[in-house]
Amino acid sequence: MEKMEHRRVLRQRDFRLLWFGETARTLGNSVTSVALPLIAVVVLDTNATAVGLLSAAIWLPWLVVGLPAGAWLDRVRRRPVMLACNLVSASLYASVPVLGWFDALTFTHLLIVALAGGTAAVFFNTANHVYLPTVLAERDLLEGNSKLQVSEAGTSVAGPGLAGLIAHAFGAVAGLLVDALTFLVSAWCLRSIHAQEAPPEKDGRDGNLRSQVAEGLRFVQRDRYLRPMVIYGAIVNLALMGYQAVQVVFLVRTVGITPGTVGLVLIAGSLGGILGATLAKSIGRRFGTARGMLVMQMLTGPWALLMPLASGGAGLLFFASGAFVIGVGIVSCNVILGSFRQMYCPPHLLGRVVATSMMLNHSTIPLGSLLGGFLGDALGPRTAMWIMTGVLAPCWLILAFSPIRTQRDLPTHYRPVEAAEGIGRGSGHHRQKRKETINLREH
Repeated sequence: MEKMEHRRVLRQRDFRLLWFGETARTLGNSVTSVALPLIAVVVLDTNATAVGLLSAAIWLPWLVVGLPAGAWLDRVRRRPVMLACNLVSASLYASVPVLGWFDALTFTHLLIVALAGGTAAVFFNTANHVYLPTVLAERDLLEGNSKLQVSEAGTSVAGPGLAGLIAHAFGAVAGLLVDALTFLVSAWCLRSIHAQEAPPEKDGRDGNLRSQVAEGLRFVQRDRYLRPMVIYGAIVNLALMGYQAVQVVFLVRTVGITPGTVGLVLIAGSLGGILGATLAKSIGRRFGTARGMLVMQMLTGPWALLMPLASGGAGLLFFASGAFVIGVGIVSCNVILGSFRQMYCPPHLLGRVVATSMMLNHSTIPLGSLLGGFLGDALGPRTAMWIMTGVLAPCWLILAFSPIRTQRDLPTHYRPVEAAEGIGRGSGHHRQKRKETINLREH
């Protein structure tokens, strides 16, 4: 049955186009994540503070325009927005190598590209989450999200290596030209999709942008499932970025390995992500989407505590195995949660719910990076690793103390009565809710 569903998704031309375009785009983004700071250091000779500012500029738009982007996207068709974002991003990133070849590139221009490209990414990523149900039927969303996550994890392995090869062969700025080309590939794939997007649904309460943003925030805040998921995601991102901010310093200066070996060790997390995305559908089918997600986080989270134990030689297996298992847990959870939101949220609110969730989750990323760096300087890299992985390891308890613990499967459709009843109501509520759950055994 699972093989038949796998083939059913791949037989759909529109999904194949979307998948190929997304794979190209995420590969380009992975190249840029290495090429952009490399340009700042090698070409423009900037310091570490400037590189940190560049990294923050990519994430800052989520905090500034994330919420209004979601509200606005609930009013319009998403594919034209995604096409425009791809074309704008292609132009932005292509401008860097062009100016570099004419010796006219400045750090200010690089910063503008990071900010504008990050803003385009906010609109594209939010619209992309909302657009997937246009291409796939509800029963195929989990399989489709799984494949998209496999591609993202795979490109995160290939991208840094490709960026290094391009920089060695053609110079650091050439990497952004590759990214620009991948945006054009993504735009062509989107343009070739035949599925017609339905007009945005109207709920009869269209107000100004501020009131619509507030409505999305209230929905996430009051919903008994979305609220703990967002809290979980925000704290996990805080911890992840905290130890990732210091992991290179820890491995090079404390453990004592070479930069080349660092790259090989860090690939373990991405390989775990590929496995996690591949397993997500099977986990949901065997254990239930709610129970399977909770059990996976409970089993994988504590493995983070192996990473601070790393030492030279065979001791590197502590770090690599911890990163690998954490990658499995985080990405499998992302697949299930992404599919849940797409099926559960009312269509007229989906853009706002996605944007609110992603904004709140991403808001802790810069904070985690700053906290990890501060702890590394103040207490030492190994101590900082212990603190941040110590925050990550028990995060599964947030889900365990939420209504998710009482369910086998997550619900597929929002019911206002559920939100009003709140957490911990009687058995009649659970009997009613089981009629509409993400039950993979039936498909």
